[in-house]
Amino acid sequence: MDLVCRDKTCATLVFAEVKTRRGLGFGAPGEAVTRDKQKLIARGALAWLRLLDNPDILFRFDIVEVVVENDRPVFNIIKNAFTLPEPYLY
Repeated sequence: MDLVCRDKTCATLVFAEVKTRRGLGFGAPGEAVTRDKQKLIARGALAWLRLLDNPDILFRFDIVEVVVENDRPVFNIIKNAFTLPEPYLY
C-alpha cells in the first residue's frame, strides 16, 4: 500500500495503491493489483488499523492509476477498487 489518507467527504480511511505505466501496451495500471497483491495490501491495512487500536471507522481500498502520456501524467482514481479479501475480517 502506498498511501493512507482520509476522505473527509464521507469520513472514510482510504488505503490506496498507486500504479504507474508509460502507456497502456501492457494493460491498465490497476490490472497489476492482483488478488495476491490485494491480500498483501489488506494485511498492511489491518496492521495499520491495529496500530490505531481497531477504531470503529469506515475504510476502503482505492487504486490510483497513473499513465504517463507525452511526459504528462494522467490520473485515474478507482474508489472501492476491491473489498477486504478472504480470509481477512474486520
